[in-house]
Parts: sequence; structure tokens; C-alpha cells
Amino acid sequence: MKIEELIIYGKQFVHSQHAKMLLADLLGKNPLELLTCLDEEVAEDIVQKYKEKIKAIQEQKPIQYVMGNTNFYGNSFLVNESVLIPRFETEELVENTLIYIEEIFSKPNLKVMDLGTGSGCIGITLKKKRPSLDVTLLDISKEALEVAKKNAENLKVEVNFIENDMLSNLTEQYDVIISNPPYIKEEEEIEEIVKKNEPHLALYAGVDGLNYYRKILKEAPSHVNKSFLIALEIGATQKEDVIALAKEYFPNASITAKKDMQNRDRMIFIYQKDSEI
Repeated sequence: MKIEELIIYGKQFVHSQHAKMLLADLLGKNPLELLTCLDEEVAEDIVQKYKEKIKAIQEQKPIQYVMGNTNFYGNSFLVNESVLIPRFETEELVENTLIYIEEIFSKPNLKVMDLGTGSGCIGITLKKKRPSLDVTLLDISKEALEVAKKNAENLKVEVNFIENDMLSNLTEQYDVIISNPPYIKEEEEIEEIVKKNEPHLALYAGVDGLNYYRKILKEAPSHVNKSFLIALEIGATQKEDVIALAKEYFPNASITAKKDMQNRDRMIFIYQKDSEI
């Protein structure tokens, strides 16, 4: 079959953009390139793989898992059912964290802990943007860490890996702790495609969705240096609850909430500058 015929085939079953993305990925092309070679014949094995992927999308499997990768902050990250699919909001967490790092710290060689790293997209992106950072990626899931290790290798960054339950039993101290932890309430309604496919370990956080914020913030005081930054992604309705927890464990720190590009409260930053010590 020709490229044009395959696009027409795919559009019968899935969104046209997804049909083009899947085919372009299999052919190693940019989706826009497809328009310049519509008459090109496609090998039969690629045709069959394409049809299988179209079927998977029809069956409500996220396109990121079907393709096996997704873009985050301009880089391609491997993803599978062992890790959460990175979202745009998390790119904003990384962007704001980089700004806070510039404002808070005078030294370049900062120790950074990415808690619940999943695919590694947060910690690896920070390392790529600021190579002087000493970054550790931590997750309780061995399978997630395997994905993160592959991403670090593919993106040519050197980072550390720890398999652990958040900060429990660790002895190191860090300048920056960053996390996009699970924050969905047990009974909260979420999209069926998310509930059906993404790892529940990375989604749910108890009756009120705050279990991991309690755990992180309770343990963090003994794991940060005198000058520190804690950057957390939060659910859109959790600002006041997370700020209250932050004040309980860090009564003398500065605490700031930030909105995402959709004007939702999605980030909390807890910090203490050199000058405030």
C-alpha cells in the first residue's frame, strides 16, 4: 500500500492526526513529510504494524504507549505501561524549577532528587538543561526505573538511580527535591483511558489524594540542606491543603503557589535562600 492509502485507512478508525503520527513514526519521518511522498510504497511488515497500532488506538490505548515514546521539553522519552505519560503541566514544573534554582542558589553543583521519577522526564530534563547538577532519580517501581535508565542512556545524561519508597531510610541531603507524586483521590472520577491504562501506583494517593505530600513533606526536613528548594506538582484543587502541610513541616520557609498556562493552581514551591538563613 502507498502512504496516502494508509493515511486514508487510518483516518477511518482514529483521529487523522493520530493516523499520520503513527505512520510517520513507523517510517522514521516527520508527519509533515508524509505529504511530500504520498505515492511512496510501504513495506508489508510496516503496513501490518501500522494496522495493529491503529487497532490499539481504537481499543482505547493511549497513543504514547502505542508509539512507545512521547515528547517532553523537546526530547523524546520512552514510555510504557510501567510509567505515567508525561503531561504539559509537568514541563511547566520543570521550567519554573529552573527559574527558582537561578534565584535561590549561588553554587552551581547542586544535588537534586527527583522523587517518583517514572520515565525520568523531570530529572533527566533538569540534567540536560543544567549539566552541573548532580541528579538522582528515585522510584519504588523497578519497572519504572528500567524505563528511566533507558531514557538517560538514550539522551546521554549521567544520573543516579535509587529504588526506594520516597525518602524513607535515605541518609543523603539535597539542595533540590522535586516531585510529581500521585495525587488523585481513591474515589475520584478520571478519564477512562487513563484509569484503564496508566499505572495506578502513579495515580492514586489515598482518600483525600494527599498521602504522598504528607510523606514527602514529613520526611523532607532531614533531607534538605540549609538553603533548599522543594518543587511539587499538585492537583488543581489541592493548593490550600498542600500549603498547610508545607507550613506544618517548614514553618520558616517561603511557600509559593503557581498557576499553569490554563490558570489552574498546579505547582507549590517551598524554599529558603542563602540570604534568609
